[in-house]
Amino acid sequence: MKLGGAIEDRVRVLTRLFGLLAPPFMAMYGYLVALGYAPSTHYVGAGWLIALTSVWIVYGIWQYFWPPKWQALPAITLAVYHVLGALFLLTIAGFTTFVMCGWAILALITYLYFSSTGYAISLAVLGVSAVIDMIVGPALIIDTATTLLNMIGVVFVSGASVGISYAYRHQSRTLRTTNTVAQSSDHQRLLTIINNLADAVLTTDANGTVELYNAATLGLLDTNADIAGRSIDEVLAVRDDESNPVRLSQRLHKLKHVSRDDSMLYGDLDDAQRMEVVYAPIRGSYSEASSTGSEGYIVIARDITKAKTLEEERDEFISVVSHELRTPVTIAEGTISNAQALVARGKDSKQNVSTALDEAHDQVMFLANMINDLSTLSRAERGVAGDAEPINVADFVHDLYNEYVAEAEKQKLHFNLELSPGTTDVFASRLYLHELLQNFITNALKYTKEGTVTLAVKPSGSTVVFTVRDTGIGISKADQAKIFTKFYRSEDYRTRETSGTGLGLYVAAKLAKKLGTDIEVKSRLNHGSSFTIRIPQDS
Repeated sequence: MKLGGAIEDRVRVLTRLFGLLAPPFMAMYGYLVALGYAPSTHYVGAGWLIALTSVWIVYGIWQYFWPPKWQALPAITLAVYHVLGALFLLTIAGFTTFVMCGWAILALITYLYFSSTGYAISLAVLGVSAVIDMIVGPALIIDTATTLLNMIGVVFVSGASVGISYAYRHQSRTLRTTNTVAQSSDHQRLLTIINNLADAVLTTDANGTVELYNAATLGLLDTNADIAGRSIDEVLAVRDDESNPVRLSQRLHKLKHVSRDDSMLYGDLDDAQRMEVVYAPIRGSYSEASSTGSEGYIVIARDITKAKTLEEERDEFISVVSHELRTPVTIAEGTISNAQALVARGKDSKQNVSTALDEAHDQVMFLANMINDLSTLSRAERGVAGDAEPINVADFVHDLYNEYVAEAEKQKLHFNLELSPGTTDVFASRLYLHELLQNFITNALKYTKEGTVTLAVKPSGSTVVFTVRDTGIGISKADQAKIFTKFYRSEDYRTRETSGTGLGLYVAAKLAKKLGTDIEVKSRLNHGSSFTIRIPQDS
């Protein structure tokens, strides 16, 4: 029988201790028999006593202080004890003395190691020894009766001990099974929770070797390979913000408490992910942590590339907007102050005040346009009113044409609408499509001094093509690569003559992305420009 845990250790220690203490006790009893102080009808002589007990004592000392790591050592030791015990009873003490009680202990130890089979063999050895004694020894009725009574006593004592031991082992086994089931259930529940986390979670041993990980870890690392048993440095080959390699295992070994680092980079240099890594030591208890250190480590990693990019863009955006707003506010404030001063002086006030107010009005309109662009950008970023719906293209573009035809006539431009027959409905966000085309039209009107602006709509395959053409100043090749960058304005003097925030086409690019399309740009300096998008038809 193979026992487990602390019981196995106790049985092993008790067996070795019994083997150490029993021989001196038996030698002492044999010495009393030799001197005549203890009764015995089996004593064969001092020489045999010395030889038998010496072998037993030497074996007991050897197995206690220098036990070999033999798997069969318990079986060998118990066999030796049974043989020596039987010889001691047959040749020195006899079966009628209290020494028989020692056999009850021997039978119990045999049961603990080898279960009921070992216990039966132990009692069988005792029984065979007693039968041999009754056959070859003095056939005294009183001795036979005493031997039988002692045999019954050994069976009773050892049997009671075995019963108690069995009950204890059964209860312990039940408790271990219950605990194992509970722990297994808790373990599975914990694994299920960890596997459903969006963040990558890994645990390592004290040396930084990965033991457990969740599904998100493989997703973050973009691999399907088993990473258990590999070093954390190999699995998470991260770098600091200066692209110097970071050995996580070294950081883990120095940990005293939870640590967080959101400046790490992972992956190729050209397309590195920004990584936030949280790591902490795993300790069983406070006392254990203070004395023996960590049992292992837990590492939580998440990709914060998008969050960091948005944070950096936000900071840059706030900085640029603050700078762009400062100029018109300053000009508007100055011109209004001048108008107030002219009114106070009472001379040339009408013309000068009118000029100052026109300048202030232009700057306020600039601010209003910027606020409108920022509002549109915010709606696009947050997905407000972004739900797609069927749109009647004919009604939609006629409404858009009517919205801007008066402004075109005011600028002495021809605003044309070209709607091809057979144009079907489209399925898109009405607000986003309106603001995108509106952006193209206002830009065309702004940068066209003479000629025409055309809104052309035609079907093409499964899409409807919307194009805004103008005969304006055009865009250079160099500027075409930059016009969708926020706050970018061309250095062309004709562009600088008109007021603009530099946000219009940046917002247009965001709206086009929300609509699931791309903006196609064709332009030549002094020959005009065209902006085209394709929107899916309503199926």
